[in-house]
Amino acid sequence: MADQKPAVDRRRYGPDRRRPDMIAAREHPTAHEPKLVTTHHVKHHVHGGGAIGRFNNRLAVLITRSVGTMWAAYVFTMISIASAVAVITNSTFWTAVSVLISQTFLQLVLLPVIIVGQNVISAAQDARAEADHETLVALHTMNVRQLAMLEQQEKILEYLRGKGANV
Repeated sequence: MADQKPAVDRRRYGPDRRRPDMIAAREHPTAHEPKLVTTHHVKHHVHGGGAIGRFNNRLAVLITRSVGTMWAAYVFTMISIASAVAVITNSTFWTAVSVLISQTFLQLVLLPVIIVGQNVISAAQDARAEADHETLVALHTMNVRQLAMLEQQEKILEYLRGKGANV
């Protein structure tokens, strides 16, 4: 137990690891400009910005969005029904084809492609969340400053009301 190393904080954004954009949003909230972040702005972070990376990103997102539809669910249902029929009828050829389609292609090929598509989509969502957070920090800072000004104005008005009553 005496040989254990102290725990290391590995969070990306701790108080000492704040991004310059976030610091600027806090220190100069009126200068903050909200950003529109789309998938096109961040998808090059997953596979790079080259031609092959762009192709991989487009294909992965296209397949991920296509598989996430009811039409894909209908196709997969038909494949499973055909597989069941092939097994029940003892058709060796159709059983082998159904196994090839369902186990080899769908599980070994389609699943990693869907995961890559989700990574591209989630990278865009993360970037949007960060941009929105910067905007919210700037708005919060402006709100806190406005409330402080209102409190000061209230004190001034109370002072003036008290002074006017004494005159």
